[in-house]
Amino acid sequence: MEFVKPELEYAELLPILIVLGGACVGVALEAFLPRGTRRLPQVGLAAVTVIAALVATVVVGMDLDTHKGADGAEGRGLVGAMGSVVVDGPTVYLWGLLLVFALGGVALFAEQRLEGGVSAFTGQAAALPGTESEREASTRGLEHTEVYPLLLFAVSGMLLFPASGDLLTMFVALEILSLPLYLLCGLARRRRLLSQEAAMKYFLLGAFASGFFLYGAAMVYGYAGSVSFAGINEAVRAGTANHGLLLAGIGLLAVGLLFKIGAAPFQAWTPDVYQGAPTAVTAFMAAGTKVAAFGALLRLLYVAFGGERWSWQPMLWVIAIASMVLGAVLAIVQNDVKRMLAYSSVAHTGFILVGVLGVQSAGELAKGQYTSLEGVLFYLTTYGFAMIGAFAIVTLVRDAGGEATAYERWAGLGRTSPLVAGAFAFFLLSMAGIPLTAGFIGKWAVFTSALSAGAWPVVLVAIACSILAITFYVRHIRLMFFTEPSADGAGVVTRSSLLTSGTIAVCLVATLVLGVVPGPVLDLVTRTGDFIR
Repeated sequence: MEFVKPELEYAELLPILIVLGGACVGVALEAFLPRGTRRLPQVGLAAVTVIAALVATVVVGMDLDTHKGADGAEGRGLVGAMGSVVVDGPTVYLWGLLLVFALGGVALFAEQRLEGGVSAFTGQAAALPGTESEREASTRGLEHTEVYPLLLFAVSGMLLFPASGDLLTMFVALEILSLPLYLLCGLARRRRLLSQEAAMKYFLLGAFASGFFLYGAAMVYGYAGSVSFAGINEAVRAGTANHGLLLAGIGLLAVGLLFKIGAAPFQAWTPDVYQGAPTAVTAFMAAGTKVAAFGALLRLLYVAFGGERWSWQPMLWVIAIASMVLGAVLAIVQNDVKRMLAYSSVAHTGFILVGVLGVQSAGELAKGQYTSLEGVLFYLTTYGFAMIGAFAIVTLVRDAGGEATAYERWAGLGRTSPLVAGAFAFFLLSMAGIPLTAGFIGKWAVFTSALSAGAWPVVLVAIACSILAITFYVRHIRLMFFTEPSADGAGVVTRSSLLTSGTIAVCLVATLVLGVVPGPVLDLVTRTGDFIR
């Protein structure tokens, strides 16, 4: 056999390379800098890395060539890294979105004023909760600055996940983004047992989901004789034998991806992990993981299994309905803000899956209609800003024991801290899909794309669940503004640094602008084009 020298398109892959390089430099800083001097270099490195990758993403997006696939679909981009990475319009848009959310994550990670001069991460992860070693680490004000390289490694995996051109690259990306998150979830400074429990649940269930994904990849390879999405697509359209092997492979691959997006019935980890993880990690994970996983799911279903859509669409109908109903119903009975937002996230997963059911090709739509890809990309944009902003506000509502996430501690917050309560209420209204908020436009985009594909029964369920979801959103708003504050109510920390308040302000402005003037972003999403193979 003749050896073929691998070729990499370094310019187009620069955003991923920058983030990976920054993460490796961060590991080197941990090795060579004294512990007391690491924080500022690590924060600065993480911020500069993310900003540099964002600039590179913009440059890459402005220089994509037009690419016409074998099926006639036109897109922009290239298939690089010997077919392993696809840099096209949807990939670049998702990269930009992920890096913006990562910048918010860096800001929330770096916040110290809320905890009296230390970060929200434990000072010594190896110390058992309640031991003398833990108390000593807390007294000395130690913190784990390893969280910044871990954040960058997770971001690199998120960037690679939706850009994967074959199943093996997608599996590697899945592990790169997952393993750092497992660690970050267990590093909370307060309520460490709850945090460690969340990390363990996330790790064990994630390991099972990864196993399902890898087994599904093996089955699909047995069917198609290839792990590349283009090769799988050709085998599917040619009608290769052993169709049952293909269906089993699609099902197992779907388990791995549906776990990452938190869809029912694979959502059991979501409320426990969202509640137990440090809230800064929860904010970043809720937005970033959802964006990356949905990008990967769309590429897998539309590119590799587009010719088998009549087999996987019924499965998604059931999962979308189950996610919306379960998320909306269980969110109503919660009495903890973080768990309420977690079940709200499950419901939003169902809403986004409604958009995935839409027609995938622009050629099948009437003028002015949005494709499922465009609708889902816009919804992910609105969802991410609302989630990061909401969880950032959760870090502000505190009492002597730290964050006060129990419902009764939020009673009367609108009277004692109207600005904070008003911002949180606005994010909740956006999640509910109220007009003049970004959430309304996002739901309109995915619902119309699903209607164009004839999935009106699912859209009817989605509308009913949206109305049901208003119940627990309005309930919390009523608690903040129309309930007398208790004598021992939580106090809002008004001395938060520019890091947290700036993140909230940016998310608030984005949520408002995307609801009032969505045209520019919708046009940007439309210009991304289709996936290429």
